[in-house]
Amino acid sequence: MSSKTTPEQPLPVRTVLQMVGGWIGKLGTVWVEGQITELTARGGTVFLTLRDPVANVSARVTCPRGVYEATLPRPVDGARIVAHLKPDFWVNKGSFAFTALELRPVGVGELLARLERLRQVLASEGLFGVDRKRRLPFLPGTVGLICGRDSAAERDVLENSRRRWPAVRFKVEPVAVQGPYAVGEVTEALRKFDADGEVDVIVVARGGGSMEDLLPFSDEALVRAVAACRTPVVSAIGHEQDNPLLDLVADVRASTPTDAAKKVVPDVGEQMTLIRQLRDRGRRVTGGWLDRETAWLAAARSRPALADPVREVERRAEQAEQLRDRARRSLTASLDRAQDSLEHLRARLISLSPAATLERGYAIVQRPSGDVVRLASEVSPGDELTVRFPDDRVTVRSETAT
Repeated sequence: MSSKTTPEQPLPVRTVLQMVGGWIGKLGTVWVEGQITELTARGGTVFLTLRDPVANVSARVTCPRGVYEATLPRPVDGARIVAHLKPDFWVNKGSFAFTALELRPVGVGELLARLERLRQVLASEGLFGVDRKRRLPFLPGTVGLICGRDSAAERDVLENSRRRWPAVRFKVEPVAVQGPYAVGEVTEALRKFDADGEVDVIVVARGGGSMEDLLPFSDEALVRAVAACRTPVVSAIGHEQDNPLLDLVADVRASTPTDAAKKVVPDVGEQMTLIRQLRDRGRRVTGGWLDRETAWLAAARSRPALADPVREVERRAEQAEQLRDRARRSLTASLDRAQDSLEHLRARLISLSPAATLERGYAIVQRPSGDVVRLASEVSPGDELTVRFPDDRVTVRSETAT
């Protein structure tokens, strides 16, 4: 194309628009899924904008009134539909739009089937695993609240949280909680709070509604954004029976916005009661321990050794004296017996002593060597002998017997 046009040989606008129309006409008819916004009817034509469920992309669609009225139930603003469209390009205005040939509402059964398939895919990736879920802080410094502007869910969370803990701080990010803009605004608010270092917990809250109203909170892009958050996320969408996919990926699921307030902040009254109970329990435990120790100390002090320590010393002194006297008596008796035995032995020795025999008038004859002469036949004439008397001894020489 560029080789056939130059500044000197440009193409007329009509020719270019005709070429664009030819290219668009080659697309043929297509089936498209989207969400209706800005639905208006003028004369025999219904004008609507068909918006992508996830991306911020939309297209204008013109629908003959007959085609619109033939669709049962008739689509309304915010409804999700599948449309059979033919692209049209108006050369005169240079504008592009789709013409609807057939409209089909997306039924609840089909939506539930799609959500179930998406749930299985996300579960297989581990996004709903219990091991991924983080514990909420006991007392968050700041809570990031994502909710509808001036909504009942916002009032429920703020009022109940401040009733439970008056000092709790909130940062509120109002967003669309239904319709085509909900996914993008909620996702952006999530990323904003997740990047805020002051926010300790993020609460996504919305009141009850139809399944179609809650569809943004089962959107795959939003679910993955919650899974990627580093800050704990609490899901408080709808009522107890509602169960969007956001509940499964969030770290904590609250049945209602009021329940979210109970899970995020503690109750100051309950905590004060718990503190009193713990304090009383500690006092009882400490008092019981002191009573036991006091009783043990009193029992120890009542023992004789501690009650009258001087008496114990005196008793030991008396025992020592008794043992000393007993030892003295035993030693004296032993000495007396030994002395008596010695006297008896001395008397026996004296009675058996040769000196005693000499005292009775006897004499002992000995040779110079000291041997005692017992028989006269043992003496030869001329032998020198010693005669021992009680008081002295005499040396004699033997002679021949006559």
